[in-house]
Amino acid sequence: MEFLELFFTFFKLGLFTFGGGYAMIPLLTEEVLAHGWMTQAEILNFIAVAESTPGPIAVNMATFIGATRGEVILSGFVGKFLGSFVATLGVVLPSFIIILVIASLIQGLLQFGGVKAFLKGVRPVVIGLIISVGIQLVLSVLVGIENIYQTINFDFRALAIFGIISLVYIAFKKLKKITLSPILLIGVSAVLGILFYGYFG
Repeated sequence: MEFLELFFTFFKLGLFTFGGGYAMIPLLTEEVLAHGWMTQAEILNFIAVAESTPGPIAVNMATFIGATRGEVILSGFVGKFLGSFVATLGVVLPSFIIILVIASLIQGLLQFGGVKAFLKGVRPVVIGLIISVGIQLVLSVLVGIENIYQTINFDFRALAIFGIISLVYIAFKKLKKITLSPILLIGVSAVLGILFYGYFG
């Protein structure tokens, strides 16, 4: 029964999310916190892991959260596997079905005025959701605020890593005319994290 709840929760997220994985994060956070499956800090860690691993962030997050929740429902590897499977299936199934129906039944869908109007209406919301994710991450990771009732608590190590990565990126872009790969930047920030939090923590 709890695995069905996990499936339908992620199915709902996949069905009502427009704009990709980043737009899903606010809805996913709200659902996970409402169910009491994990804390805000744990969700932020999952976002970092999902962003650092290959694949779409929404699928990665569904898999990670599903595995964590599955182990709570049924301890051991079987619980992790079932949890990750049903959560991942739930989040990808809606878009798979919708695209399959559109490709099979409707030709030239984007030529319809109603579809164009729908997409134009959705775009501002998607932008707002993505911006809200960015603001939430900055406030939580760098400033230490998860809700309006908390006081500012700067994480100076996180600020230092953010500053170093930003300076390196800007320096290469402006001076060398080279745009550094996000994969390289993630790798460098991981090394800095080990140094700053492991040795200087």
